[in-house]
Amino acid sequence: MIKRIVQLSFLLVGGTLGIFFIPSLFSLLEINNLPFLDSPYVRAGLGAIVFFLITFWLVDFVVDFVKWTEEVLVKASVAEVLFGGLGLIFGLIIAFLIAIPIKTIDFPLVNTVIPILLTLLLGYLGFQVGFKKRDELINVFTVSGKSKKKDAEEDELEKGTLKILDTSVIIDGRVADICQTGFLEGTIVIPQFVLEELQHIADSSDVLKRNRGRRGLDILNRIQKELSIKVEIYEGDFEEIQEVDSKLVKLAKLTSGIVVTNDFNLNKVCELQNVGVLNINDLANAVKPVVLPGEELNVQVIKDGKEYNQGVAYLDDGTMIVVEDGRDYIGKRIDVLVTSVLQTSAGRMIFAKPKLLEKAL
Repeated sequence: MIKRIVQLSFLLVGGTLGIFFIPSLFSLLEINNLPFLDSPYVRAGLGAIVFFLITFWLVDFVVDFVKWTEEVLVKASVAEVLFGGLGLIFGLIIAFLIAIPIKTIDFPLVNTVIPILLTLLLGYLGFQVGFKKRDELINVFTVSGKSKKKDAEEDELEKGTLKILDTSVIIDGRVADICQTGFLEGTIVIPQFVLEELQHIADSSDVLKRNRGRRGLDILNRIQKELSIKVEIYEGDFEEIQEVDSKLVKLAKLTSGIVVTNDFNLNKVCELQNVGVLNINDLANAVKPVVLPGEELNVQVIKDGKEYNQGVAYLDDGTMIVVEDGRDYIGKRIDVLVTSVLQTSAGRMIFAKPKLLEKAL
């Protein structure tokens, strides 16, 4: 169907051009005294025939270009098409204004070719700027709207209360409980590219990955339907950026939002780029009971440690306790004395030794 439409377009263009330029073409070829050229219908027919013959060579290229353009436009979001079109219009307007004085120059090459080149160049640049800078333009319009309206939702954006969830914290699941308790305020933002990554994980052939992805989708469903916190889906994307973590940082910069994660590396990247970040592991460590060296704990040693003769126990909150010389007590509850505490963003680790050993010494 597209091929027929292209061929018909070539016939119409050829017929139109034939009416106006066929006589000049024959004169250039020094072919005169052809009375049938006086008829516009004959000239239109000749032009249509010429362009129809050209279609046998060009039609496949034109059809492929049309299909490629269609695929690009279908895959592009509404914002991309809208701002790309606005940029194209703006570029054409500038080209038209610049071409006005140029056309007054009495030189055929300048007043005909240069305006065409300007139209093509500035139209292309306008489209590219509008297409690639759409997110910054949306942010500018949003900020402009806030300065005029100053309503509650816009004040949230100014205060940085947009909480942008990354994939790891969604799969982790604790963020739903934090939202339920009210410790996480503002609007929860779930980017579309994070949803796509979750869907990709949920469709994985690996059973573990598939279960983690489905759990993440269940957590999102719970946050959106069961909790009273406001949830928004960000439909935009940053096609020039490949990594999801980099997209999250970019989105946080554009919206003045805060990234919520439990990924240690993403936490560091956000800090380096001056982006607000909330680490769920930091929160978990902050609410754990404070344990100081010299305190006494009663724990159950459950397995070997990595080093020789070590045993490993856990507190109720999941904190690991490495018990020196605790291998002989595996499966037993014993009293231990804390010797040191190591705390990082990745978690807290307690080192201890059996109290019985202390008494023996």
